Amino acid sequence: MNSSRRDQLGQIFRFALVGGVNTGTFFGIYLLLHPWMPYFAAYSLAFVLAMIGSFFMNTYFTYRTRPTWKKFFLFPLTNVTNYVVQSAGLYALVAWAGMDTRIAPLVAAVVAIPFTFLISRRILVPGAARDEASEPAGAGRSRV
Repeated sequence: MNSSRRDQLGQIFRFALVGGVNTGTFFGIYLLLHPWMPYFAAYSLAFVLAMIGSFFMNTYFTYRTRPTWKKFFLFPLTNVTNYVVQSAGLYALVAWAGMDTRIAPLVAAVVAIPFTFLISRRILVPGAARDEASEPAGAGRSRV
């Protein structure tokens, strides 16, 4: 296994760890807010607070890069797809599937994980998009 492939697998592993911590943080904040406000407002506020924590965990731990104001302001763009996927999933699970509003955000979050990894890597790792584009077709690309 070459160094680049090993580095990428390390990033995926660290991303999963950060994701677990971040999901737990998000879910804990959501459960604390849920009794005090409508479920979607609690979900949105918990999402924003967890996203800020996610930025710092991903820059320092996952991708081992330096946080900058530019990355900080671009990072929410990585979560737009995540937010849309999770929001649509949350609504569908609650409104159409009748899932409990305390559990549905966790299920919706799992679906969004692969999207978030790919987009955050492109923003937080300098040259990641360029490196991926220069690889031969299918080489070193994860099908996660």
